[in-house]
Amino acid sequence: MGLLLALALLLSPGPTQATPGLCVGPICADEISRSSQFSWQLRLRLSDQRAHRERVVVDCRDGGISPLAGPVERGFAGAVVRRACRLAAGPGAVPAA
Repeated sequence: MGLLLALALLLSPGPTQATPGLCVGPICADEISRSSQFSWQLRLRLSDQRAHRERVVVDCRDGGISPLAGPVERGFAGAVVRRACRLAAGPGAVPAA
């Protein structure tokens, strides 16, 4: 019984093996949080497969990413940001035109 428990603990994913929050293509976002000051603003951390990481602020009203340039490719980052904004808006929200 003890051996079975030890084996289960070794094979269970730990915090170092956790999956990222949201991925589109090679870019993933995690540590996603809404700004306490502005309901339309998200803060998140982007990372890619080449181990580039950066923290960004997103304006969900127009999909703007700040800073405009950074180590993570902005094409896929834009797709991740749009998806995060849709998910943060919740069901039944009217998408921006």
